[in-house]
Amino acid sequence: MKKLKPGLFVKVLIAIAAGALLGMVAPEVLVRIFKTFNTLFAQLLKFIVPLLVLGLVTPAIANVGRGAGKMLLAVLAIAYLSTICSGFFAHVCGSNLMPHYLQAGELSAETMSAKEFLPYFDLKIPPLCDIMTALVFSFMLGVGMIFIGSGALKRGFDEFGEIIKLTIEKAIIPLLPWYIFTMMCEMSAKGVISVVLGSGAKIILTGVVLTLIWLVIQYCIAGAIAGKNPFKCLWNMIPAYLTAFSICSSSAAIPVTASCAKKNGLEDDIVDFTIPLCSTVHMCGSTIKLAVSAIAVAYIFGVPVPFAVYVNFVLMQGIAAVAAPGVMGGVLMASVGLLESIMGFTPDQTALVMTLYLALDGYGPGCNVTGDGAIAIVIDKLFKKK
Repeated sequence: MKKLKPGLFVKVLIAIAAGALLGMVAPEVLVRIFKTFNTLFAQLLKFIVPLLVLGLVTPAIANVGRGAGKMLLAVLAIAYLSTICSGFFAHVCGSNLMPHYLQAGELSAETMSAKEFLPYFDLKIPPLCDIMTALVFSFMLGVGMIFIGSGALKRGFDEFGEIIKLTIEKAIIPLLPWYIFTMMCEMSAKGVISVVLGSGAKIILTGVVLTLIWLVIQYCIAGAIAGKNPFKCLWNMIPAYLTAFSICSSSAAIPVTASCAKKNGLEDDIVDFTIPLCSTVHMCGSTIKLAVSAIAVAYIFGVPVPFAVYVNFVLMQGIAAVAAPGVMGGVLMASVGLLESIMGFTPDQTALVMTLYLALDGYGPGCNVTGDGAIAIVIDKLFKKK
């Protein structure tokens, strides 16, 4: 019999529950050991994120190719526009809704520092560059490789990207539940776990509802452009949503997504081109999930985030997430550095965002792939006769 292994979602739930319970009775020495691991892992995350951007975004831009056709450019433009608009949609809705059921500043710096647990040692792992430098450098390299046709350099970055993927999949992702466990244990020992769990459920539910509303908006726009019934088209995409929700992956759901999209009367060639491409560039659901979590964490920590700062975050996150679906948890990993460098989050705040993001991971990919079907409808209308 094959050995059954729990998925990341189950491991995160176990980590949250175990950390909350153990923190109530754990002695200070044990909590400080956990804090040491937590601090070291946070340093490792800071180190790996710029490398992830360099290794994944650079070849993704180079793969567009100098001879890219109009349909390819149209898909990229619509996908990016949908991704950043979903981030602004999440900001408008979240900022107006969550103050009604979340308490501002309930995890303020004063509350969190009332009982402090220091790590036994703090090993600094400085990143090779910051996240903004990595993004600009990736864009410069990717565009440059397109115009000079540098096959050797592109192959080098492709292989570098594979190394980064291997590091994420074999080291970072397996340690994430332990990172969340240590954070929850520390918060439980500080006596603020009830606030975290109570607010967390409301934040996750907010994200789920907003992704569903965003899908309705997407299909209403696509239906109006293509002259199709948006609700019938959305109904046909339900199997794709459920598949991505259950396996927590946009890329793995491509066959089901393509099959559902063809039921909406779209050309096979257009669907077979659009759906795989969108699975790597269209991150509307993941962006809403991340944005809602970040806005909520900033609110309950009493940290003001100016709208101009948030605009910068959304625009950069849309670029950083381009190739992230090739890695489990890739969108989250690509955004960790932006949370700290642009939003000004502390490691504890970033860890809480990661916990909320992973606590119910499936609804983000479910929204992503269902939204891919809406883009396919628009592309079919624009290029079907061509």
